[in-house]
Amino acid sequence: MHILILGGTTEARRLAELLTAVDPPSRARVTSSLAGRVATPRLPPGEVRVGGFGGADGLADWLREHTVDLLVDATHPFAGKISFNAARAAVTAHVPLLALRRPGWGPVEGDDWHEAGSLAAAAALLPGLGRRIFLTTGRTGLAAFAHLDDPWFLVRSVDPPEPPCPARTEVLLDRGPFTLDGERALLRDHRIDVLVTKDSGGAATAPKLTAAREAGLPVVVVRRPPVPEGVPVVPGPAEAVEWIRTAYEPRTR
Repeated sequence: MHILILGGTTEARRLAELLTAVDPPSRARVTSSLAGRVATPRLPPGEVRVGGFGGADGLADWLREHTVDLLVDATHPFAGKISFNAARAAVTAHVPLLALRRPGWGPVEGDDWHEAGSLAAAAALLPGLGRRIFLTTGRTGLAAFAHLDDPWFLVRSVDPPEPPCPARTEVLLDRGPFTLDGERALLRDHRIDVLVTKDSGGAATAPKLTAAREAGLPVVVVRRPPVPEGVPVVPGPAEAVEWIRTAYEPRTR
C-alpha cells in the first residue's frame, strides 16, 4: 500500500520511521510531503517530496496519479488550510484520511493564561499585559503584531521571519527542543514580561510555559483550529500505526 504523509512535524517524521521499519518493510510505501517553508528541514525516511500541490484539486490529482491508498495529515496543528484541503482532496479522490494531532496544552495551577482565538486577538490583548514580549507564534504571522509600536518583541523562529514585523523586534533563530534552564535564562536575560504562543502542544517547546509560570508571567495562548469534521484523529505516531494496522491488515492477508 502507498501512504502519503503530509508532514513537516516531529510526529510526521516519527510516523515515517515507524512505517518504514514495519516487518516486512515492503508492505508499505511511504511518501512524506513537506511544504518547503523551512530552509533546512529534517528529512524523514522513505520517499520525500517538497512543495505545495496547488490546492485541494491538485492534491486529489496527485493522490490518484500516484495510487495513494491512505492520506495522513500530520501537519502542524495550526496548518488549518492544508488540513481542509486534505479533507476535500480525500473525498474527491476516494482516499481514506487520518489526522495525527498531538494533544494541546492545558493550564495548570499557577498559570496566568489569556486565551485568544486568533493572532489578531492575541495582539489586541498585549497593551494591557506588558511591554517586553516573547513571541513564539512562528515567522509567518508577525503582520498581526506589526501595528504595535510601543512593545518590544523577541521573536524566535527556525528561519528569518517574513515582513511586515513590529518596529521594535529582535530575532532569535533557533530550533527546538528547548530546555527549561534555557528558557528560564532567556526570559531573565531579555527581561520578558509576557509570553505569546500558539497551542501547538508537544514537549519540544513546552518548557517555556513552565518557565513563564515560575516567573509569574502572563501567557497569551492562541487556540488551535479544529480538525475538519468527520476525519478520524489519533494523538501520536504509535496510535497512527495501530489505526493503520487495524484498518488495513485484514485486506492484505
